[in-house]
Amino acid sequence: MTETIDTAPEDAVVTGRSITDKTDRGSRGRPAPAAGRPRSWRNSPLRRITPWLFLAGPLALLITFTYVPVASMIAYSFTDWDGVSPDRETVGLDNYIRIFTRPELFRVFFVSGYYLAASVVQIAVALYFAVILSFNLKFRNLFKGILFFPYLVNGVAIGFVFLYFFQDGGTLDSVLSWFGVTTDHPWLGDPVSANISLAGVSVWRFTGLNFVLFLGAIQSIPGELYEAAELDGAGRWQRFRHIIAPGIKPVISLSVILAISGSLSVFEIPYIMTGGATGTQTFVIQTIKLAFQFNKTGLASAAAVVLLLIILLITWIQRRLVPDDKVDLV
Repeated sequence: MTETIDTAPEDAVVTGRSITDKTDRGSRGRPAPAAGRPRSWRNSPLRRITPWLFLAGPLALLITFTYVPVASMIAYSFTDWDGVSPDRETVGLDNYIRIFTRPELFRVFFVSGYYLAASVVQIAVALYFAVILSFNLKFRNLFKGILFFPYLVNGVAIGFVFLYFFQDGGTLDSVLSWFGVTTDHPWLGDPVSANISLAGVSVWRFTGLNFVLFLGAIQSIPGELYEAAELDGAGRWQRFRHIIAPGIKPVISLSVILAISGSLSVFEIPYIMTGGATGTQTFVIQTIKLAFQFNKTGLASAAAVVLLLIILLITWIQRRLVPDDKVDLV
């Protein structure tokens, strides 16, 4: 006969079948790994650094091509540098004082008003077509492609196309003559008409971007809400006001930020079509000319810093006035 054990060690647990040592179990009752077994991936140090390995490349590119140039631009803004000479004379805040005290340097911001007004039209048109084409409509995919296509075209190509469109005796004058309208007005020769024409080109080009943003946001709204509203007898305006508009509020806020920043930093279309002549010079075109035409890199850097601060300030004000609250429609 074998002897039975009447008492168990202090660090053991007596069960109905066996005696199990507490030290052989983990904090959750799992058996401890056997000696010599390779360490699991969950506890491996490589697992902790793997996300940073994936982020290393994008972070390096972001720092190299964004933060380092911005820091260099801020440093240049306090100097009187021509962009070529190895000597840089520090002038302190003189460049910023010149920007705010010389009207010809700050007056170009008024040109942005044309593009800001055009952005309002652009958002309204994009939202209108996004609401219509989000529902079942014949040839809606064709219309989606037509609206989004201008955004895919290169900006330089668009500038040259519309340069011939607005020139004297060009496409626009030819189309107007078909309807018996004759005009000798130079579309790009007058400051008002030139800025309106250039802003119209911007509307034609960037409406597709806002359209896609609005369309994606509208289609993400649960379909049950539309069905319930239809059963309750809600019309199209009621559905837009109480379902669509609250559901796409974050996207509308994003579009407003993009519209304001874009209207302040317009460059390629007026630069290609007029070169900034006839009162169409924007703040960015003026900054480029200061740097590369008049060799005033320090003053141009200060102008770029001012533009960056204005955009950040407007974005902050917009976010404070219209907070990006979470929308829960269900």
